[in-house]
Amino acid sequence: MIEFIPRYWYNIVPDLPRPLPPPRDPEDSNFSRIELLNSIIPKEVLRQQFTAERYVKIPDDVIELYSLAGRPTPLMRAKNFEEVLDTPAKIYFKYEGATHSGSHKINTAIPQAYFAKEEGVEGVVTETGAGQWGTAVALAASLMKIKSTVFMVRVSYEQKPGRRTMMNLYGAEVYASPSEVTEYGRKELEKNPSNPGSLGIAMSEAIEYAIKKRLQVPSWKRYGSSFVTKRTKASPLEEAGMLNYSVLANVFSYKKG
Repeated sequence: MIEFIPRYWYNIVPDLPRPLPPPRDPEDSNFSRIELLNSIIPKEVLRQQFTAERYVKIPDDVIELYSLAGRPTPLMRAKNFEEVLDTPAKIYFKYEGATHSGSHKINTAIPQAYFAKEEGVEGVVTETGAGQWGTAVALAASLMKIKSTVFMVRVSYEQKPGRRTMMNLYGAEVYASPSEVTEYGRKELEKNPSNPGSLGIAMSEAIEYAIKKRLQVPSWKRYGSSFVTKRTKASPLEEAGMLNYSVLANVFSYKKG
């Protein structure tokens, strides 16, 4: 099924109605955030972040890693949903939970770990809330045989031991955030020893840790906000002539707790 894995990322930026403004530092800043990005993000990822290319080729090694991580995911028919809607339409969806990380986020974690390894980086560090992104990074790092460190929002760290265990099984070192590992985390705990944590705190800790350890920081928004995959082979539905009329959309479902 590897032939159904896309060979290109599609970059939406060239097709926007007007160009995006270039990145710039705040006028009152005492340090350059742009220089910071250059030190904690793989250079190839940054290049692609600001490229004007409409299509960017996916490296062959990344395609192979996609297949090892469970791509392509199965296409399933939502018959019960059709019945509830009482519609003659046939509704299909891609089941992203079938990947080995349990979500679509492995799509972006793999290339970022790949480019980090290509630049000789020993490991990656990131933040995670409920644990899906941390799991994807841990798996991607494991496939690339590099280290991974994850700062997990404390309340999720305590409430979701299964996710934490999965990250550990993939080789990640997981810290409840705020933690005693970073100066920022220690300051937050000093203000409130019972701090439940937040993504902002976890990200701040990850960046501080990356700078100190000379690691890189993947983000699930890369290859997700402006890049999507472009298929080069027709899907089984298209080959069967079942996509004469279609509506394609991203659907996200979140469960509280």
